[in-house]
Parts: sequence; C-alpha cells; structure tokens
Amino acid sequence: MNHLLRSHAPISDAGWELLDSEVKDRLLPALGARRLVDFAGPRGWEHSATNLGRTTRLSSSPGDGVAAQQRRVLPVVELRADFEASRSELRDADRGAADADLAALDVAARQIAVAENVAVCHGWTDAFTGMTEASPHEPLPLGAPETYPAQVAAGVDKLLAGGVAGPYALALGAEPYRDVIGMTERGGFPLREHLGAIIEGPIVYTPGIDGAVLASVRGGDFLFDCGQDIAIGYEAHDEQVVRLYLQESFTFRVATPEAAVALSR
Repeated sequence: MNHLLRSHAPISDAGWELLDSEVKDRLLPALGARRLVDFAGPRGWEHSATNLGRTTRLSSSPGDGVAAQQRRVLPVVELRADFEASRSELRDADRGAADADLAALDVAARQIAVAENVAVCHGWTDAFTGMTEASPHEPLPLGAPETYPAQVAAGVDKLLAGGVAGPYALALGAEPYRDVIGMTERGGFPLREHLGAIIEGPIVYTPGIDGAVLASVRGGDFLFDCGQDIAIGYEAHDEQVVRLYLQESFTFRVATPEAAVALSR
C-alpha cells in the first residue's frame, strides 16, 4: 500500500495500530450492504476494471475482411473521505492514553460506509446501477413498524413468484432498524424475531439507505468487486494536525435484477 504514503506521516507504529483498529471498529457494523452481496477481492489498488464478459461490435476495422469487437468492462470507482488527527492526541496515545480523541476519524468512517451502502443499494448515477434501481419489482411501502411483517412477507412472495429462492436478508436504514430492535408485538414477541422467521436470514443495519431492501443472499445475484479495501492514507501535516483520508476502490454489478425488492418509507 505504498500509494497511501503512510511511511511519510509523523505517526508511530502504535499510532497506526490505534487508527487502524478504530476505523475497523467503526466500519464493521456500518458496512451493511456488503452482507447482501458476493464480495470478491481485494485485488489491489492497480485493479482498474471488471470484465463484463460482453463485447461491442466496432463499425470500423484496420483491415479488409476483418470484423472487430471491443471488450466491455466496468471501470473501478474510488471513494475517499478526508479527516484530520491531532498530533498531540496521537502523542498522548503513544504515552498510553486510552481516550484519544479520534472523532474526525469516526465521522469519516461513517461517511464512506454510508456512501458505499447507498451506491450498492440505490445506485450511483455516474458509475453503476444499484439493487433497487435494477429491480423490476414495484417498491412496497414499508409503513409503520406494526406493518413491517406483512410488507416483508409480501416482498418475499414477490421474490418467490419470480423464481428467486432464499434465504433472504433485510437491509434496514438507521430509523427502521431502531424500530425493529426496539419493538415487541402483541404478547411480547420481539418484532426482530418475527421478521427473521419470515426471511430466514439476517436483518442488517445499513445506515444511509432509504427504508429497506429485501434481497436474496443465496449467492450469485449481486457482485461487489473490490480493488483496494477501505484503508487510511496520508496527505500532509503541520505542527498541529496530520491530514489523512479513508479510501477504497470497487465496482458493483447486479446479475439478477429480480433478486431484490425495495421497501420505501
């Protein structure tokens, strides 16, 4: 990862361990969309495109009697979130302080996780088509929490009618997720357990997305091709702060559009 220029930063080995550990702790619960897809990689920073296995016929050829086709690829996109770390806080961490202020890193980690979730689930106009964009199914209204089971069951019915087997995963935006984990139905039965029994798969916290996405997790339907996984890089520094960033590169493809249903708020 020489392109991240980490060796040029005025940060000790212990400081880098702290930063890497902090960002991992923040990213693991927030990268919900990754639990709905087939993750391949990381293939490295130099990985620039994903083979689509398709061609476009060219109208011209460099020689008579010869037809020409051009291979089609999906270019890798890069996401980057900048942040600063206080040099005095990093020095205190080197001395053993257990409460170093890394709030800016926490914000950047959430920003890049939310951006990835939104891109995968809802699409990115300049880059690729997301799950709900590609889906041929009409979105279902998520409604109030007490209607979630009926709407999710209707979504499962749509997927089954389209020949898409389970198990299924339910990705929930931050507010619907709070509703689900905090609500019990009549008789004290947790809403989360009811939904889990319907989909026979995970309920996934996916901050940033609109409402919810119900998707098959049988495999082969949604393809996330990672170049560089999320990592911290060095930009510059002065006497007070070190300017750093989080960066990743990836492509995303929907192989089976019928395998997802949007539940909108």
